[in-house]
Amino acid sequence: KAIGKSRSMEMTLTGDFMDAEEAAMRGLVSRVVKKEQCVDEALKVAQKICSKSKPITAMAKECVNQAFEMNLQQGLKFERRVFHATFGTEDRKEGMTAFAEKVKAKWTDN
Repeated sequence: KAIGKSRSMEMTLTGDFMDAEEAAMRGLVSRVVKKEQCVDEALKVAQKICSKSKPITAMAKECVNQAFEMNLQQGLKFERRVFHATFGTEDRKEGMTAFAEKVKAKWTDN
């Protein structure tokens, strides 16, 4: 579904592969880097993700994953429930305060 029926059919019937640039253009990969930069770039992304609140990151990840399994109405309902669940976390309060005060949040992962 991600690449469309016609491209999928062409690749299946011809045995052609997709290069990294086309995969990025179609949104199948988030970025393309040189082979020798791959591990460094992956670690940079991982470090950036790890610098965020773990429970809020997990909730956000679940929202993105569920969005691809639901229709729009179901997805919005799911996201609203998750958003309300964030109000039970200390990190939501910290994040909102840090944003309002224009300072870096100090996550507690609670």
